Amino acid sequence: MTSPSPSPGAAAPIPARQLDLYSSAITLSDMEIFVYPQLLYSLVLANILSPVLWRWRDDPWFAAIDKLNSYRRILRLKQFIMDRYDFNLDLDSWGLTRKDVELERFKTVMAPEVIARSNALFGYSGDKYYFDMDIRRHFGLDKYDSDIIPYWKTETVEAMDAFSYRDGYSNGAGECVSLSTLYAAALFVVCRIPLEKIYLMATPLHSQNFVDVREGILTNNRRIVTKNMWFNGTALTARAQRALRNEQVTLVAHCSGHVHVVYPEATIDPAAFDRFSRQLTDFMQTELNEEILCNFLRQHSQRQCCFQLRHQRHGKSYWVAAEKVYAHERGSAYKVSDPATRDRLLDEVDEYDFQPRPLAGRFDLAQLGDFFQRYPQPDLNSPAFQQALLEEFGCDCNLADTLVEDLRAFVAVQPRLPRLSDKQLRSAPGIRLDPAMDRAAIEQSLLAQRADNPVVDLAFYAYRDLSRCDWAPFLLAALQRNPVCREGSAALDDAALLQHLSDLPPESIYEGPRLAQPDEVWNFRRGDGVERALCLACIWRQRHPQARLQLQVEPAQVRLWLDDQQWLAPSAKGLHYQGSL
Repeated sequence: MTSPSPSPGAAAPIPARQLDLYSSAITLSDMEIFVYPQLLYSLVLANILSPVLWRWRDDPWFAAIDKLNSYRRILRLKQFIMDRYDFNLDLDSWGLTRKDVELERFKTVMAPEVIARSNALFGYSGDKYYFDMDIRRHFGLDKYDSDIIPYWKTETVEAMDAFSYRDGYSNGAGECVSLSTLYAAALFVVCRIPLEKIYLMATPLHSQNFVDVREGILTNNRRIVTKNMWFNGTALTARAQRALRNEQVTLVAHCSGHVHVVYPEATIDPAAFDRFSRQLTDFMQTELNEEILCNFLRQHSQRQCCFQLRHQRHGKSYWVAAEKVYAHERGSAYKVSDPATRDRLLDEVDEYDFQPRPLAGRFDLAQLGDFFQRYPQPDLNSPAFQQALLEEFGCDCNLADTLVEDLRAFVAVQPRLPRLSDKQLRSAPGIRLDPAMDRAAIEQSLLAQRADNPVVDLAFYAYRDLSRCDWAPFLLAALQRNPVCREGSAALDDAALLQHLSDLPPESIYEGPRLAQPDEVWNFRRGDGVERALCLACIWRQRHPQARLQLQVEPAQVRLWLDDQQWLAPSAKGLHYQGSL
């Protein structure tokens, strides 16, 4: 059978640098977002455009959301995301690539040594204080010590939902960047939080958002962290603090633009960045008082051995070791740090844990209130207050020398943000969307902004709308950056491969003229005819490098020529394309 000729009147070729950028908006790997920082916000916009996200507003869970204040809306959203998605850090989900291949690809954009210093996949191992464990082992990176590294791709909301089709998953799933961009989009669409109040932050090992509501809210994977939670001393909060406490913030993205620690230019609005910097710094600092000191002891459990609590039982005073009470509070509604309910907590502690006389060498936490009445404005930088604190606690153990230093670190974290003063500010159009708009109005607004705003332009590629984008970036990504389908099909011969792809459910995870990449087809075991044809082409190109591959896409069907062999499937995408692969 004769294969088709290329489509007449094809668009002019996209320059190589722009082609790589556009194709990166489709694959959205961790390293691509680091090298091309404008991609982060493009995925937020792609999710804002998603009909899937807009259907959340019709869910009964959000029925009365417009009657709630902004903070309560965000709490509703948090629970919805917690119930719907799992945190996924399976680095094998999107396959493997090679460091040398990726460094060669990016070398004209960013120097290899800069990437190695700042990106976990290329050798970054965290500050020396980052973890009390090997950071690469913690993230599962230790098995990639050679030149082989995982793709670590970021998912659209559709791909996150589609994880439920995979074995071992009952919910959707996503990694930290997927969850942060989903949160940012949902805050706008579902909670009606203006984009101006949402800031995305990326560090070498994490991604989270700061929301300028009340005292500030951080998103952290599936959860949120308020200022009170930031200082509650729990293990969950300690994990949420790790990135901002110990890492340089590499990238801040906002509707007005972005700033990246590596690049000399920045496009973010200086006033917006200044407000963000002040708000985030205020969020991460608090005054020392009785509650905060008790929270400090909750986190620094090794110091609890220096403290005790007095409690009245049957008219007599008894004392109990602080570590026993902190251990008990994990299953209680009451906390050591709340003087108003502390006695109720102590009532729950087993009477056998109490002693009839004070425990030697321990400070009674019941006296904290008196101490802070004497020092209503404690200053940890004041030598006089430091001395008073140590004398009051009677600290004579080997932990005394570091008490003040550890308290300082607990009550005040200085975020390591990119220095805007070191950057050359470049004027760029901001993204103008009103949360009162419906989806159709937002789509039309973004289409109108697309020609003047590169981030909006990239958003349509991240959205995978092939009716509004050049096919070349999508095809490049499909044929070069989808190792999972190739590895997963290795045990199938050619005939079995053709049959397997023909037998997959003809369902796309994307609506309308949007297309899944080959590894999404393979991982989620479904795809429109066009998507399955591209999955086949990706695998065939590796198996038969010299084969002539021709693709013909029509509104209701797709043909893929593999030399003289034809693979045919129906399509519901309504697309047109014809050309060599």
